[in-house]
Amino acid sequence: MDDARVILSMKWGTPYPAVYVNVLHRACRDHMTGDFRFVCLTDDPKGLDAGIEAFPIPDIGCTPAHYQRGAWPKISVFTDPLHGLAGRALFIDLDVVIVDSIDPFFDLKGPLFGVGEGPGWRHGQVPTAPTLNTSVFGFTLGSQTDISNAFSADPNAASAQYGNEQQFVEGAARHWAPWPDPWVVSYKRHIRRKSLLAPILGPHPVPAGTRIVAFHGRPKPMEVARSGFGRGYGWIRDYWQKYARD
Repeated sequence: MDDARVILSMKWGTPYPAVYVNVLHRACRDHMTGDFRFVCLTDDPKGLDAGIEAFPIPDIGCTPAHYQRGAWPKISVFTDPLHGLAGRALFIDLDVVIVDSIDPFFDLKGPLFGVGEGPGWRHGQVPTAPTLNTSVFGFTLGSQTDISNAFSADPNAASAQYGNEQQFVEGAARHWAPWPDPWVVSYKRHIRRKSLLAPILGPHPVPAGTRIVAFHGRPKPMEVARSGFGRGYGWIRDYWQKYARD
């Protein structure tokens, strides 16, 4: 069905244990209305909540090096068929905190939406136009096979030419558009305060209108929740404790 909604996640190896998938699943359930399917593409479904549909990661020619350096397997979500899934998909990385409804992500019907890294996302030279970040991206299942086919044609050449999977997706996509600002913001760039006074002042407030905070790289949400970074981080600790419950 074209109006079906699917949340896609992905887990392989050991960097992210099953609890990260469960936390994302539970948070999505609390921040969506109506029906949706939650899918995890993974090499190990052990420990996942009963409401999570687990399927193998499609084979697009990724080598062990592709799994160890970067997130190249994410490109496999563009294959068709994808385990019989249909409708509008929203891929969400595991290292995020959802702070508001994510229903609006499904209301935009363009070919491909992703996070636009513009001013505020980069240190140093800012690109003239936003560049694609795949922490959160949306598309219609089966509509972007050119991307996965281009990678499968020569995975080693693709990874040699592009620094990471999101640069490849941006290069291979026929068209993409950024999510409305500030639906997705960066914890490291927009919220974490880089100052000797950070323990006293706390983090910057989450910008009004934010729906998802992306913790790309380090620290991960669990690390912030457990570290006691200082005042002002209770919302991350509360989120993790709420959704990581057994």
